[in-house]
Amino acid sequence: MAGTARHDYEMRQKAKQQLRTCKDPCELLRLQCLSRGSSGIKGLGRVFRIMDDDANRKLDFAEFKKGLRDYGLSLEPGEVQTMFGHFDKDGSGAIDFDEFLLNLRPPMSKARKEVIMQAFNKLDKTGDNVITIADLKGVYNCKHHPKYKSGEWTEDQVFGEFLKSFDENMDGTVNHDEFFNYYAGVSASIDNDAYFILMMRNAWKL
Repeated sequence: MAGTARHDYEMRQKAKQQLRTCKDPCELLRLQCLSRGSSGIKGLGRVFRIMDDDANRKLDFAEFKKGLRDYGLSLEPGEVQTMFGHFDKDGSGAIDFDEFLLNLRPPMSKARKEVIMQAFNKLDKTGDNVITIADLKGVYNCKHHPKYKSGEWTEDQVFGEFLKSFDENMDGTVNHDEFFNYYAGVSASIDNDAYFILMMRNAWKL
């Protein structure tokens, strides 16, 4: 379900080129993520979620610095401080986790956001704003999965593995933000709106 390998490769190369001249702290972090491919932002989100021990969905400076280091981003101490200050809008010494990821997402057109929302709503059969294994049954066909065909995995195992593509906090469900973070990365790898929308419609039979 990721963007095509060619688009992903082109995006990584483009991000690496732009990193050489980028000065804006938010854009610098976004490009660092995109230089790792379409799942880069989702990966950073996962690192920060693991670190949020008290589950208050806030990051202090020490957590932020450690998260960037654990993710393997090479940044100067001054850059990390500037970056943190940029995201700490109210100067409280903590960053709101969801707002941080929202700001990090590459900009998307209204049409792209709408088609991602349509795909999420189609998968969320129960309408409770999370996608579960139960939701996927009858929407996502696992019969052609090689490990299902070989008898190695059950239907539920295939669905569980599929959800992991999107699931940042590894709780076995996918919420609206996780789904959007995943497709924000894919979207960044595809310049053309019409192509992205066609890909989504074909992938999810919208």
